[in-house]
Amino acid sequence: MISGSTKIVGLIGHPVEHSFSPPMHNAAFGELEMDYAYIPFNVYPENLKSAILGAKSLNIKGFNVTIPHKINVMKYLDKLDPIAELIGAVNTIDFKEMKGYNTDGIGCIRAIEEVTSIKDKNVVVAGAGGASRAISFYLARENPQSIAILNRNMNKAKSLAEDVKNSKLMDNVNFDSTDKIAGYVSDADILIDTTPVGMSPHINDEAIVKAEDMHSDLVVNDIVYNPNETVLLSEAINAGATPVYGIKMLLYQGAESFEIWTGKKAPVEVMEKTLRKTLDLSR
Repeated sequence: MISGSTKIVGLIGHPVEHSFSPPMHNAAFGELEMDYAYIPFNVYPENLKSAILGAKSLNIKGFNVTIPHKINVMKYLDKLDPIAELIGAVNTIDFKEMKGYNTDGIGCIRAIEEVTSIKDKNVVVAGAGGASRAISFYLARENPQSIAILNRNMNKAKSLAEDVKNSKLMDNVNFDSTDKIAGYVSDADILIDTTPVGMSPHINDEAIVKAEDMHSDLVVNDIVYNPNETVLLSEAINAGATPVYGIKMLLYQGAESFEIWTGKKAPVEVMEKTLRKTLDLSR
């Protein structure tokens, strides 16, 4: 029930109509009997500044931020979490301090750590876009043995690898073309695919690496969550590798935002159950 004391958090982006965040967060607030509501706001790029200033004036408690605002929103904030500053993008705002965070990378880390530790592991990251950038900086904080960033455009892979090295988080960060992914995967402990390959409606795309190039000790995370079992994860299962589904990153980045806004531990099981229902997943 909305009352005079209800606290508002939400999502800004353009578009936002198909976001899965509102049911997930509102289920969490209901589970903890918190007087909060999560609302999506469709904000055109030219209205971003007024949206942020207006939200502060209206005493809105927090926002998630999605495309196309993750970079431009930073200029309207007073503070940035250090890792969000390194990433150069914000997906969560806490209006208490007008502070921006990026929970995308930590969502991926928490998903992988359900099945294995990242410390001292050899990690391959496919792709060098925004998601890869967020994930790579968070990975570097977890003390892996190595990170290899592979991308079709090697200049982008090189630029990201150099940025991670220059952050002083770790030195053993390499780059190469995705054409050579099979050789890297044979020696890897963890593969993270941040490319859109296999994402709906392109579900019949060829996997970036085949089962015969994987091994049974490999952990394979595809951050695509629609479809739930991508072509890459099907190949991983066929190889006896351990799959990590994209819904988990979506879940844990949301849980991290919830905890930033409320200071309370997120009811992850309820959030996941709601996400699966919203996505119509049976597993």
